[in-house]
Amino acid sequence: MSFFCRYAFYVSLLVAVQLTFSLQAPAFSQTLLLFAGAASKPATEEVIKEFRKRTGIPVEVIFGGSGFVLSQMKLSKKGDIYFPGSSDFMEVAKKDGLVYPETEKVVVYLIPAINVQKGNPNGIQSLKDLTKKGIRIAIANPEAVCVGTYAVEIIEKNLNPPEKEALRKNLVNYTESCEKTANVISLRAVDAVIGWQVFQHWDPQRIETVCLKPEEIPRIGYIPIVISRFTTDRSLAQKFIDFMVSSDGKAIFRKYHYMIDLQEARLFTKPDTPVGGEYVLPKEWRTR
Repeated sequence: MSFFCRYAFYVSLLVAVQLTFSLQAPAFSQTLLLFAGAASKPATEEVIKEFRKRTGIPVEVIFGGSGFVLSQMKLSKKGDIYFPGSSDFMEVAKKDGLVYPETEKVVVYLIPAINVQKGNPNGIQSLKDLTKKGIRIAIANPEAVCVGTYAVEIIEKNLNPPEKEALRKNLVNYTESCEKTANVISLRAVDAVIGWQVFQHWDPQRIETVCLKPEEIPRIGYIPIVISRFTTDRSLAQKFIDFMVSSDGKAIFRKYHYMIDLQEARLFTKPDTPVGGEYVLPKEWRTR
């Protein structure tokens, strides 16, 4: 075989091998960047692992309070996907033009509740019990964390002025995310938080849930996901969202006891309780 023939043969072989490899294991040079509220953390981490296992596409995630991570995305002008812990900060993102509204999807639903230490040593049975002298309470920072916004709305809707004053005297901490709100109960740093029902399933050995009365719940929460306007690959971002809202993606959330169907959430509320929306924080709850 001449040199030219041998050269042509090896080039053809190399092209064939490269083509076969590309068909069998597509390479993705880009990593998706996800800004996520911590309300979804346990399930989201598993979804990311399963997504990479199936597609080969790596996803880097930054968790935190929904408002905090939205600010990070806005300031850095980076990020492919925004995944806040409630509709409140999604509405902010849409009004500020930071996302593509037409790509928004609802992943799961959330119900606010009172979370206490396992065994409920202080016998907390209702929202008004949080006004009793000596009860240590925490809520998430309502200016930057979705569940904190819900906590303020619940307090304002259901308590009279003296009760609100008594509850605020019992507030010992503003936490920085949903994850840290659950952690202060796990660590016994407080007696109760106004959080999400699902917190109990994050740490069932140390957290117990006291349900609010249906009429005390102002809104049903949900966790939405959307493509950021800073994305460098919209089709790849859409691929992740499609997996997140697929039956396989939602099955992972179901495993962590998130509510997949709206009717599940309505079992804890009045029939006409609103879904999602945005709550405007009263001035007295603002620090900036």
